[in-house]
Amino acid sequence: MDKRNDYISWDEYFMGVAILASQRSKDPSTQVGACIIDTDKRILSTGYNGFPQGCSDDEFPWNRDESLGETKYQYVVHAELNAILNASGKKLAGSTVYVGLFPCHECAKAIIQSGIKEIIYLSDKYHDTPSMSASRKMLEAAGVSFRQIKPTKASIVLNFNFD
Repeated sequence: MDKRNDYISWDEYFMGVAILASQRSKDPSTQVGACIIDTDKRILSTGYNGFPQGCSDDEFPWNRDESLGETKYQYVVHAELNAILNASGKKLAGSTVYVGLFPCHECAKAIIQSGIKEIIYLSDKYHDTPSMSASRKMLEAAGVSFRQIKPTKASIVLNFNFD
């Protein structure tokens, strides 16, 4: 018997972990996940966008429209920062982060400060915003590389039935 030929790449695997983490987000409009790996392809941490520990997602706003009052933007911790914080002191220097969306300028600062050296992202839908321009400028200045993943599959199905 020959080995399978249709297995996923390392990039697809770790992006899949990031996407799976995003499914923990309770944000009704945007779910983002992140997965940080070391140079030996071991997962160091994961995170998703949500409210800080102890802040009830039933009591804080999920609203995006400022005209309606408070919005989620003052409260939500982005996936990248959550993954960095969830690493609980593990050395992140030289690591890679896989993330669903290209990181905003605030997450770029945390990525740079934590020592992460590579960002692999799936979507860059906010490319033309000032936040993303600032992010790119800081990442390039700090020597953090980034590239968009080009998956070979449109989807991967998780099967929880092994019977």
